[in-house]
Amino acid sequence: MADYSVVKNIMDFRKKVREVARPNQFQVELAFPSTIANRTAMAEQSTFLVKGANLPASTVGTIEVPYRGRVLKIAGDRTFEPWTVTVINDETFQLRTAFEQWQQNIQMLGENRAVYGTVDQYQVEATVRQLSRTGTNSKSYRFYGIYPVNIAAIDLAWDSNDTAEEYTVEFAVQYWEPTTNIVGKLDKGDDPDSDNFNAKNTDKNGVPVE
Repeated sequence: MADYSVVKNIMDFRKKVREVARPNQFQVELAFPSTIANRTAMAEQSTFLVKGANLPASTVGTIEVPYRGRVLKIAGDRTFEPWTVTVINDETFQLRTAFEQWQQNIQMLGENRAVYGTVDQYQVEATVRQLSRTGTNSKSYRFYGIYPVNIAAIDLAWDSNDTAEEYTVEFAVQYWEPTTNIVGKLDKGDDPDSDNFNAKNTDKNGVPVE
């Protein structure tokens, strides 16, 4: 049995830690529905203009069953929280316009109608990658069945100097899966419209398949 009472020095600590993950080393890859103009270009833009995101929380509910003054806890159902990204707004409003058109096609502004006839037409996939200091993919999460439910306001003010406009977009999520086994340099030239945009094809366990 290991002796954890032994005082370790900083060099022993360095051996165990090796390197730490950095929250500013990440990349987000968003897909857009086929009805969005220039969706390939918009997907590529997202890898540059999405400046903030998160690696998702994992939540399983609890069923509490009372028994003689005690409570038996049983695992309940899994839930998936909304996923939020922060976007830098460029002067052409390209990404924001794409998000607004996507959401308007789901639910029109002036009337209670939709462009999409089926759910799968407006729900897409997205990937967030934690990158290492050497540019490799340390950890990835693939989100399935996402669509924008809230496009945040952009505040304007005459005294707002030396800052770029930004806003958040909140997506509803059907579910996500980790793709830990996708390791290596990010692929170049993948079609952003495809299901494996910048990623290897993997099975449900994240294992690459040919």
